[in-house]
Formats: sequence, C-alpha cells, structure tokens
Amino acid sequence: MSEQAPSQLLPPLQRLRVAVDAPQHSGLTGPLDYASEQALAPGSLVRVPLGRRELLGVVWPAAREDAATGAEFPLQDLRPVTAALDALPPLSAHWCSLVEFAALYYQRSVGELAAAVLPPQLRELEPKQLQLRLKKLDKLALPVPAEPAARPELSPAQAEALAQLDELLAQNGTQSPQPLLLYGVTGSGKTEVYLRAAEHALAAGRQVLVLVPEINLTPQLEARFAERFAGTAMVSLHSGLTPAQRLRNWLAAHFGRAQLVLGTRLAVFASMPKLGLIVVDEEHDPSYKQQDGARYSARDLAVYRAHLEKLPVILGSATPSLESWHRAEEGRYRRLSMPQRIGGGALPKVRLFDMNSLPRNKGVTTALSKPLIEALRQRLERGEQSLMFLNRRGYAPVLHCLECGWKSECPHCSAFRVFHKLDRTLRCHHCGFTERVPPACPGCGNPDIAPLGRGTEKLEEQLAEALPGARVARIDADSTKLKGSLEAQLGAVHAGEVDILVGTQMVTKGHDFRRITLVAAVNPDGALFSSDFRAPERLFALLMQAAGRAGRDAEAAARSEMWVQTWHPQHALYQALTTHDFERFARSQLEERLSAGLPPFAHLALLRAEARTAEAAKAFLQAAAAVAAELDGAGQVLLYAPVPMQVARVANIERLQMLVESESRVALQRLLAAWLPALGALKREHKGLIRWAVDVDPLAI
Repeated sequence: MSEQAPSQLLPPLQRLRVAVDAPQHSGLTGPLDYASEQALAPGSLVRVPLGRRELLGVVWPAAREDAATGAEFPLQDLRPVTAALDALPPLSAHWCSLVEFAALYYQRSVGELAAAVLPPQLRELEPKQLQLRLKKLDKLALPVPAEPAARPELSPAQAEALAQLDELLAQNGTQSPQPLLLYGVTGSGKTEVYLRAAEHALAAGRQVLVLVPEINLTPQLEARFAERFAGTAMVSLHSGLTPAQRLRNWLAAHFGRAQLVLGTRLAVFASMPKLGLIVVDEEHDPSYKQQDGARYSARDLAVYRAHLEKLPVILGSATPSLESWHRAEEGRYRRLSMPQRIGGGALPKVRLFDMNSLPRNKGVTTALSKPLIEALRQRLERGEQSLMFLNRRGYAPVLHCLECGWKSECPHCSAFRVFHKLDRTLRCHHCGFTERVPPACPGCGNPDIAPLGRGTEKLEEQLAEALPGARVARIDADSTKLKGSLEAQLGAVHAGEVDILVGTQMVTKGHDFRRITLVAAVNPDGALFSSDFRAPERLFALLMQAAGRAGRDAEAAARSEMWVQTWHPQHALYQALTTHDFERFARSQLEERLSAGLPPFAHLALLRAEARTAEAAKAFLQAAAAVAAELDGAGQVLLYAPVPMQVARVANIERLQMLVESESRVALQRLLAAWLPALGALKREHKGLIRWAVDVDPLAI
C-alpha cells in the first residue's frame, strides 16, 4: 500500500494578512502575511512570530489597497500563525476601519495602533487562560440602587435638545447624522440630556459610549449613570484600572454584555458591537489628545466613528473648541444652545481686580488683595464656601538667591525645579529629579535663599494666616496621590467640612459644589502672552469652567461672584469673561486665526526630534526638510526652520521640532505619507538621534 503524499494528510494552508505591532519607522507599514491551517475571519485575534518575538496580531481585512509585506513569498514559505484566540468573536469591520483611518491620519502603522488600543493582557494571555476570564463576565453588573432615581423635569432647552437627538436616534443607522454640538453654560443640565439620550438608545437595544477627558471625572459621571440606570451593566475604561480590570471591562463591551461604557480617550477604541450613541463630555478639553505614541484626538475619532457607524454623537461643552465652533458656524455640525442654568441657579458676577492698584514691597505684591480677603471673610460669616483657583502646584515655582542670583534649575532639563515646602524638596515636574532643599545657596553659600512666585501650597498657607480658623483644603496632583484621596477630599467639600478650597484645574470642571458662592482666579495672566496660539482659548475655557463652580444653589445665586486678580483688566479676554460671552470671545479668536493662517483655517503637523545634542537633532530635521522638498506636492506645504521645543531639554535629552503647514489637509496628508517612510532610513544615517515622531494636528506649537 503506497503512502499518501504529505499534502493529502494536512489541511490546506490559508494566507492571512495580520496587523502586528511594528512601529512606523521600522519600514513595516502594513499588515504582514502568515500561513494558517484555519480560515480565520477578519478581526480575529491571533498570536504570531515576528523576529524572535511572539506578538498579538489582528487578522486584517483584505480590502486594504497597499500590498502586504511578504506577499511575494510562496504560501509554504510563510511563517505560521502560532495560535488563534478563537474564543473571542472577531473585532468588527467598523472597528478595523476606525483603527485603519486613525493609523493613516496620524501616520502610524496599523498594527502599532491596534496593539496600543487593545488590552495589554491579551498579549502577557493563553487561550485556556482567556476561557477562564470569559466565565467571569456574568458578574459584571455594578452595584446599583434597587429602584431607578427620579427623573427631573426638563427645561425647554433640554427638551428641545432631546427632541433633536430623538430625531437622530430614529434614523437607526440608515444615514450618518450630523454631529450635535451641545453648547450649554455650566449648570445648564447637559448631563441630564446625556442621560435621557442614553436612556432612549438603551431602550432600542443599543450600547452607549460616554467619554470624559480625565480619570477624576469618571467616578462622578459613573455614579450619575449608575443611579439612573438601575440594573444596567456598566463598565469604565481608563488608565487607572489594573490590567485585569481593563481586560474584564473590555471583554464585557466586546461581547455586548456591558450596555454602558464610560471612559477616557482610550475608550474611543472600545469594541462595542451594538453601539448606538457616543457622548463626548467637555469636548474642548486638551486631555482628549494623546501626547505620546500615536498622537490621536479621541474627540475627532469619536466624530469619525459616529460617521462610520451611522449613529449620533453629542459634543458637549460650555466653551467648545474653536474647531468645533467653526464647524457649527459652517453648518457641518448641528448646534444646540442651552444658555440658562436650571433650578434657579445663575452664573456668578465676574469682578476684575486690577493688581496695579496694590502697593509693592521691593517690587513684589501680595497674592491676596485686601478686598478679596474681605470677600472671603464674608463667605465665612455666612457659612458659605469659596474656591481659590491657581493652576500651579507646589509652594513656589523656583527658589533663588538674592546675593548671586542662583535659581533652582534642573540639571537635566531646561526648567526650574519647583519648591515643595511640605517635604522640603526641589522637584522637577518634567523628569522627576528630586533633591532636598540645600541649607545654603550652592553658588555662594548664602543661607538666605527664598521662594519666588507662588503655587497652591503657598496659597493654602497664606489663606490660613490671613483667615485664622478657616478650614482650608487643597486639591492638586500632589495632595491626591493616594488611591481614594481625591474622592475623600471632594466628599469633605460636599459635606460642608471645608470653608476654602484651593485647587488647580482639577477642581474647575465637572464638580457640582452647591455651597460655593465665591471663586477667585489668583494669577491667570501667564497665558495671555504665550507664544502658543491656543493659550488664550485654554485660559478662557479654564476661567469659564472655574466660574461655573459658583452660583449653583438658587438661594445663593444672586450673591455669587468670581474674582479675577489681573495686571491686565482691559484685555479683550477678560472683558468677554465679565459677561460670560463665549460667542464674543470665539468670534474674536477666529478672526485673529483667519488673519494669521492658523487652525481651523490651516492644517498643521510637527516633526519632533530628540537627541543627546541639539546639533544632532537640528541636523536630522534639516535633512528631513531637504527630503521633503524633493517630494511631489511639496509646493503646497510650508516647512518652517527647526526650533527648540518649549521645554528644550528633558532628562538630558535635547528636543527640537519643525512645523509643517498647509492650507489643504489632503496636501499635508499626502506629503506626510510620502515623507515619513524615508525618515526611517534617514534616522540610521544620523547616529546621534535618539527618536523622532510626527504629531498631526498638534495642540501646541
């Protein structure tokens, strides 16, 4: 009896295109080809070899235009798939399209981006371990009240917003609805609109994705949703979760068992097979832009995902980004206004205090004017609360010597080390380098070294001295390091156990402080004259959000105030703030940007280079510019000369950047797509270069 040929004993091999974690500059820009004995659907998760490593990969749809690396190899010469995680349903075609779009737009490889947004435990996990994890999904429902919370009566503006949302939800995937910009003042009830819209989507059997800009806002919104949707399975996705928690919550969304997903920017990539509504709260917030790796904007991707899956997206803010505002002005977004606070609350009166009127002692003025201290004392006598906003943590931004001029510069960064009085340290907020405060000036031995400027620690101390007996608390990144400390401190404020709250931007948004009747911005002028063209927009948003913490209680609304201590009270930004006139501010800023050729009227990218020496980084950027000048379409794109970044040196690494600008988004993207593959080869010629990266639609230049 003759032996059968080997080909008759083995199942036929399949060629699979697999997206794996290969960085853009590696030259492996597309999915790679592998051989498999299984016919796996696009979106399936697999383990594959790459070099000497074994990586998680995603079987990629074959419709991608560019040819897969290795496609010229015969099937029998391809490396085989190691294992298939076939206990998981494949990722949807919509999910793959979202990742592919993000990778192309933000100039990363598809596999690199896919690996970055999937739970890391799907990589350190074997098929048998995965099976065990899946058995635990039935225990996902969060603790909720026995009965749903009462639903408040809607204001006319809320009812109008919900009516338009119902119209969009009724389209049920038949067409891509316009994004809805929900422009409502702080306290106007935007969250209630989110809740009602989610209620309608859930009733239709759909999933809901709610994005918030920062982790500390997630528990608050989570509590509101849990209170309203008793018995509804809800999970969160953010960087504060353990790897096991993140995997569990991701799996719940992927299987459709979690009906509500709340999360930060990473959650925009959550796999949700029955998605019916996306909400982006505080859509203007810069935290939605990833600042390392694949520098994507979660807000913009939420809009694209809604378009892709033909579902409504709500962009909510009291101070919308100028890009979103401009799109609404052009009619690309549908804008709904909610100009009044609900429940009898009112926006606080804004008072500008001219710091030029204060006497100076050796050229230095006090941080707290006497009229402001008197206003704080009046609140104390009435049992009301006050919020002091200073967006600088630590005791003082720098220590200095009056004799020789020494300052507490970081030896590893082009920045000063901040003085933290509580633990008597000098700490660099860029590289983390920390030392004890020296007993005398390291330059001349003078024992009299003093703090210069002020941070939240110093402000807290000054308030305690000026108002003895006042219960002063501070909330910033230093005071909330321990797990649960932020929730505990916020609980104390809500319970009335704090008279004066000192805080950074952490306390200016999303918090419903009912007892606060006075908000004071102590030192906001720094952003007025920044070289960053977005600095005024960020400052205005911060001050409007800070003002929104006061006047939320109907009984105290009439006497609620916001004080702004400024050296420039006549500045147009502050004049618009006094009337809470965002539209006036937005109009002025957009006119300036139009005349200067800045976004949203132009499109930008930054090429950044980091090296041991500034000369090496500059040489790479200059060589990159020379390469770009030879590419097709270079005439439609303007490249500026390399310049140091705002903080030019971090951890002994020199950082330079080159701005790339075009009136055409298409022309900019075409040049980047042709340019970046050549930069990988160029890096190998510049031995002093450590890394390079491109940032499309940068937040700061």
